[in-house]
Amino acid sequence: MAAERILIVENNTESRKHLAELFSAQGYAVQTAADGATALERIHSTPPDLMLLAMPLPEMDGLDLLHALNEQGLLPPFIFMAAHGSEALAEQVTCLGARAYLRKPYQPDTLLALVERILAETRLRAERDRLARELERARQTLQWQLQELNALFTVGKSVTATPDLEQALLRVVEAAVYLSRAEEGSLMLLDAKTGELYLRAAKNIDQTTAQGMRVSVTDSLAGRVIRTGRPVMLTGAGLKKVSTAYLAKSLLMVPLRTPERGVTGLLMVVNRQSERPFDESDLHLLSAMADYAAVAIENAALLTNLQTEKRKLETILRETRDAVLVIDPQGDILLCNPAACQALELGDRWAGQPATEAIRNADLLDLLDHLQRPDVPLQTEVTLADGRILNAHASPIEGVGTVIVMQDITYLKELERVKSEFIATVSHDLRTPLTAIQGYIDLLPRVGPLTEQQREFITRLQRSLSSVTQLVTDLLEIGRVEVGFDLEMSQVDLGALINEAVAELRPEADAKRQHLQVNVPVDLEPITGNPRRLRQVIVNLVSNAVKYTPENGHITVSVAESQEHVSISVTDDGIGIPLADQPFIFDKFFRVDSPETRDIPGTGLGLSIVKSIVEKHRGRVWVESTPGQGSTFTVLLPK
Repeated sequence: MAAERILIVENNTESRKHLAELFSAQGYAVQTAADGATALERIHSTPPDLMLLAMPLPEMDGLDLLHALNEQGLLPPFIFMAAHGSEALAEQVTCLGARAYLRKPYQPDTLLALVERILAETRLRAERDRLARELERARQTLQWQLQELNALFTVGKSVTATPDLEQALLRVVEAAVYLSRAEEGSLMLLDAKTGELYLRAAKNIDQTTAQGMRVSVTDSLAGRVIRTGRPVMLTGAGLKKVSTAYLAKSLLMVPLRTPERGVTGLLMVVNRQSERPFDESDLHLLSAMADYAAVAIENAALLTNLQTEKRKLETILRETRDAVLVIDPQGDILLCNPAACQALELGDRWAGQPATEAIRNADLLDLLDHLQRPDVPLQTEVTLADGRILNAHASPIEGVGTVIVMQDITYLKELERVKSEFIATVSHDLRTPLTAIQGYIDLLPRVGPLTEQQREFITRLQRSLSSVTQLVTDLLEIGRVEVGFDLEMSQVDLGALINEAVAELRPEADAKRQHLQVNVPVDLEPITGNPRRLRQVIVNLVSNAVKYTPENGHITVSVAESQEHVSISVTDDGIGIPLADQPFIFDKFFRVDSPETRDIPGTGLGLSIVKSIVEKHRGRVWVESTPGQGSTFTVLLPK
């Protein structure tokens, strides 16, 4: 925005210079005048936003200058300043519109504040006047549009509300004939197969002419409208210049246009006897009616498609084996497909019933009870009375409510049970020979002296045996976690638990000269959880950080809490995880395959155990990582 202009009218050279420097330093565009005549010229050439008028002035007095400007309608907002004054003078300048009356000498800060206030008021008045002008222009425009649209409102409301397309198009044609005072009218649509226009609705056209009426778009006025998408309005001499079969004295054609399909037809009115020509007003009205017709046609097509899709959806919901339940925002059952009705034993009187009263399954009621809590996963397993197990997943949908889809996973649960038993059996059976192998390896040095190569072989055997033993232990652990063993909940001092777990791993960090830091709030509240399993989460995450962080690296364990949650973050500046691998790191047996990780031992089960434990606590775990910069694993637990 351009700097606001200030005109300083001051006879005293030193005062005038001082004032000019004062206001220039504040960013104002300053002009000066030493007398009234010069000031008058300045205002004529460049009207200021504010004038500082000091008394006295030579030749043309200040009051004379104000009177002259007032008579010419050029008087700007001004501040009157005088070394000597009187009540009569103050009254005169106030009557002329002075924004302020100052007695010399004045304080610069006071003057600056006064000027800024007056200019701010001026800006506000200017903005108010501008808005008032715009509002008046808008009011006049709206009034003009309302006058024009008033005649169309009733017809448009009637047409768009009619589900019967034939009736709607007939009303459009009748309204077009009435509003344009034409003798007859017709609405024609384009046949996509033949490329011809066929009559769909007509007014004042005899049945014989209307029946089977088709018009080619190759060489006709109608064809021009279809090809160009522009209206055609011809009268008298204009009709004589074109070859037409309409034998009319005036006609008006406007295209029917939809956003998806473009021009699909036209609306036409004709005068065969009357000499009255059509004008721009008729064109405007007919174009509006054509839009109504296009809307009616589009609505009919959408309604047909909607009914088709509705029948498809009903068939899918009826035939699918998945149980589908929809609950509205008020908690009432909105939809229940046959599979859900059968599984939940709802019968056929479920519509509009409160879900918490109609449903008796405890697992599903627990899911419904937690729908409004964002910290709880909207997924659970539902055990039915007949022994089947369903995996229920709830999806909140804005404007609809909550959709719950339940798939039968009884067979998968049985497979999971068999798999867990198999792993437990195999793992247990492996422990005995592994223990024996470990014992014999430990006894080998006692048999006699070993060569350097023999000692190296024994070291490799011990390393491999340790990996297998750890794998067996992890397999047993993850199996026990997944089936819920050893998950008794109690109040846990999370701060003490974290410090103990970190202390256990600190020697490993010290061996790599790593900086291992713990940030736990002193007043951290206890949470409900299983202390052994939560300690296992901390140990696994910190152990991974130590393994995958190079020497002299930094590892930080931080805890933060809110009213509902506690978050535990383990941050390192290690090798990081590639973006492509991050979605899979919590999967069983998954390990990042890279040159940096190939020599680091691990089973690929540690993070899977962490995820299982956290989910059993109704929490979440995720990772944020940048290769070469490090990783942050965050565990979010409800209190």
